[in-house]
Amino acid sequence: MPNTAFTLYHNPRCGTSRNVLSLLQERGIEPQVIDYLKNPPDRATLQALAQATGEPALGLVRTKEPLFKELQLDAPGVTDAQLLDAIAAHPILLNRPVVASPQGARVCRPAEKVLDLLPSR
Repeated sequence: MPNTAFTLYHNPRCGTSRNVLSLLQERGIEPQVIDYLKNPPDRATLQALAQATGEPALGLVRTKEPLFKELQLDAPGVTDAQLLDAIAAHPILLNRPVVASPQGARVCRPAEKVLDLLPSR
């Protein structure tokens, strides 16, 4: 049964994403797994994730994705709102994997960043 306190925005084709899932499972956490390419988060969810990371929205964006440049998201003055709108319209732009937990949210690259979200024992 999934631990709804943890949500993994997952791409099963991504090795780092699979590693994060394994790290959580090894620690007894079965996160709610969302294949974000098939079930993309809505704009409000993206906003909440960005706020939970405590970092600018750019951290949620795959800047190496060709679409990032095509949409001119690298132009000076692009706002967090514009970045979140772009991710909502083009889920391929979401950096992965993203884990949301009671301790906040992180883009877990490298995979070990997920350990920062685990409760201390």
